[in-house]
Amino acid sequence: MFPVKAVLLDYIGTLVAPRNYTFEASVLKLYNALYTVGFEAAQPDFLSAYSKAHEKYRLVRYGELREVTNAVWVSEALCSVGYDVSRDDRRMQEALDLFFQDFVDSLVLRPYAEELLKHISENFKVGLISNFTYAPVVHTSLRQLGIRPYFDVVVVSEENGWRKPHKKIFHDTLAKLGVKAEAALYIGDSPIEDIKGAAEAGLKSVFVSSQFYSFQDLEKSGQKADVVVADLEELYRRLSEFARVVL
Repeated sequence: MFPVKAVLLDYIGTLVAPRNYTFEASVLKLYNALYTVGFEAAQPDFLSAYSKAHEKYRLVRYGELREVTNAVWVSEALCSVGYDVSRDDRRMQEALDLFFQDFVDSLVLRPYAEELLKHISENFKVGLISNFTYAPVVHTSLRQLGIRPYFDVVVVSEENGWRKPHKKIFHDTLAKLGVKAEAALYIGDSPIEDIKGAAEAGLKSVFVSSQFYSFQDLEKSGQKADVVVADLEELYRRLSEFARVVL
């Protein structure tokens, strides 16, 4: 038995939920943002090039679990329609900030998220691990929602270079917290990224159902969480009990 020293959490889906946001609308928003900063490609040409580049790097991201930032495939799409632009172009950052603002604004805290974070932060070290291709989205939304102070460490896949379920991103977060895997608990909603990832990294886990993943999804995945809860309210009310059971 090891005393609990740290609690690590997933972000989108687990603690926050997007409301009234669609990927299709966001891609058009990206095109408009790029057009605004000077990349005036024909819309059908850009959208076709973007789709190809996005799929190319999706295979890298999910196949090799190496994170690739949006700027890579957006710049590649622009180059394929005649622009000479790199991922570091200042205009690219401006466009991506515009592109993601709707997503940032769509994020709302799930019920009991802040109460849970407050309770955890008073008793344990707290880390956040988020798979996201553009780290400013995570950092900006944490501040906008007022919950950044609850975290000792925030690790985003774009900055780390690895995506969950790769164990490297878990181990890097634990190293920043100064805690061993056997003394940490991980909370997430994805059967593969969170539950499988935590297990392979040596952490005990809690599965929280969400708008993205249900109990049925967990069962179909074949992954086994140490604890399964319906929502953050149940987790908040039973956290001390769970901590004793799994560690």
